[in-house]
Amino acid sequence: MSTRPRISFDERGFCNACQWMEEKKKLDWSKREKILKEIIEKTKKSKKGNYDCLVPVSGGKDGTYVAYQLKEKLKLNILTVTCRPPMELEVGEKNLKSFINQGFEHIHLTPNIKAMKKINRLGFIKKGSPYYGWLVSILTGVIRIAVKYNIDLVFYGEDGEIEYGGSTQNKENPFFDTKYMVKNYFEGDHKEICKESKLSPQELYYFTINEKEILENDLKLTHYGFFEAWDPYRNYLFSKEKMNFHESDTANVGTFTNFAQNDQAFFALHTYLMYLKFGFGRATQDAGIEIRRGAMTRDQAINLVKIYDNSYPEKFLSLYLDYYKMSKEEFDSVIDSHANRDLFKKIDGKWSPQFEIK
Repeated sequence: MSTRPRISFDERGFCNACQWMEEKKKLDWSKREKILKEIIEKTKKSKKGNYDCLVPVSGGKDGTYVAYQLKEKLKLNILTVTCRPPMELEVGEKNLKSFINQGFEHIHLTPNIKAMKKINRLGFIKKGSPYYGWLVSILTGVIRIAVKYNIDLVFYGEDGEIEYGGSTQNKENPFFDTKYMVKNYFEGDHKEICKESKLSPQELYYFTINEKEILENDLKLTHYGFFEAWDPYRNYLFSKEKMNFHESDTANVGTFTNFAQNDQAFFALHTYLMYLKFGFGRATQDAGIEIRRGAMTRDQAINLVKIYDNSYPEKFLSLYLDYYKMSKEEFDSVIDSHANRDLFKKIDGKWSPQFEIK
């Protein structure tokens, strides 16, 4: 969708996600593999602690795949870390346990739950980002753990900006810095939200960035997807076959798939708000991935998007209301405040799209 933040199109009308799909097929990945080996060799020589690198994981298909490749294929001594999400789902907990049982050293980080809840509530109200505190902590909290254990290389999975149609700033750069992180992943406003929370520095410890620590430790942040052609469906099949990965029993809220983003109930609200703000939801995201890997036609995708994208997350509503300490009227009022009136009109109590995908 042209409304996606930071997206761009070429003269053919191809967005940068589809342009990258074409580029990946022609790219000489052996050159990037060489870069990866050089980074690893340099890191091993300079490492100060026990571990070669840190890998954030949730138990999902992508982190599982990356951790396995680094540990078993590249023979690195890795530490994995999970920043505990609010409202964990049973299948997510099951997958994380299965992952850990494969022999990975793992830290389960639980930032201050009251602080997390306060920042999430502010993110929901101010930004339409319902798990803003957690979204921040999977970067800031992970960085704190890396510094604590003297690890100077962190591998995330894919760069969503490159893969799914956002900023192309780092397409040729294996590393990203905190400015890139705050601008693109935190959607700006990070310092403002932390300040408005009125939480103490101690309570904000796992939600803030210490630039001095990062520079002193020469910490490098990278995406494994920079070094290998990223394929989420391959990651799913691999994790299912090799790592005892489980899907949800039914399709996830707002989409036709059941094997991604299964760790927490908040993702359904996140993608519903995304739909109201920008006109595309979870089904559009999944359909785009399927089209780009050649598994679905555009006509098939359009039909699925029309069925699934506008999905109010009724299934988890009672959980949301209890978490935010809101009435349904207050909750819906916040949602309404973030709806894009150029794209949607409220009819009989439901936001209805005033656009058509052709």
